[in-house]
Amino acid sequence: MASSIAIVGAGRVGRGLAYRLHRLGWQIGAVVTRSRSTARTAVQKIGAGAAYSAPTRQILSAEVVLITTPDDAVAEVAADLAELGGKEWRGKIVLHTSGALDRRVLAPLADFDAFTGSLHPLQTFSGRAVPELEGVVVAIEGNRAALRVARKIVRALGGIPVTLRGRDKPAYHAAGVLVAGHALALVEAATLVLMSIGFTRRQSNRSLLPLMRQMLVNFERLGPRLAWTGPLSRGDYETISLHRQAFRSFPREFSDAYLALSMLAARVLSPNPELTESKVQNAWKQTSGGRT
Repeated sequence: MASSIAIVGAGRVGRGLAYRLHRLGWQIGAVVTRSRSTARTAVQKIGAGAAYSAPTRQILSAEVVLITTPDDAVAEVAADLAELGGKEWRGKIVLHTSGALDRRVLAPLADFDAFTGSLHPLQTFSGRAVPELEGVVVAIEGNRAALRVARKIVRALGGIPVTLRGRDKPAYHAAGVLVAGHALALVEAATLVLMSIGFTRRQSNRSLLPLMRQMLVNFERLGPRLAWTGPLSRGDYETISLHRQAFRSFPREFSDAYLALSMLAARVLSPNPELTESKVQNAWKQTSGGRT
């Protein structure tokens, strides 16, 4: 495995990965962010590296370059790095950490014969603490040399490398966002509903978190259909109508989300999706008037 790495865009993901790699013996070289102060903070949190506020030729001294910027900045960074190093990129490994983009976004570097690819842990990075990567699936893709290094990095971190085709990355990333990003919005919406009827936030957390944990345990042990509970799983459409009435005092997004998720559950969990969807729609129409 390569022994030196530069981090370009050392935000939450970049800091977290560099922190883990440093403790595995990797030499951390240039650590680049948009300002000297944030770069210094990143170096402090990583425990190694040299802080820079812009791309620098020091990046070229690393055997592996990890671009961990937001997705919309990867192409620009790749172009800047290509202009900075030119033919010196030949034979170097450049990986980005976007979940939705593939190696094509690194084309300016590939044009100078860098080996390019991507590495994306299916894990949340809050920035508060470095998440555990043991047993975490990490999607990798790229040309052969880039894949070889990406796979070794993932295994060293304790992750599970899964090779994807570049064109499949948007679907892979969308699946992760459904579970992590959108599920978080659902939890907060449920919390606000409970708080509106007198629960404290702490009481709401104590109510919802055990419910979620058991749902996940059941999903893992029993599979999706046996783990499915709630009025829709029982065909209790009158209760669904009552839920619609309850959402009248909330912003429209609450009821819209409830209906959309009910239809999604009907599609992916019901043994008869079309019939269940039809009954959900009928139950929803039974309650007229008011804000929904």
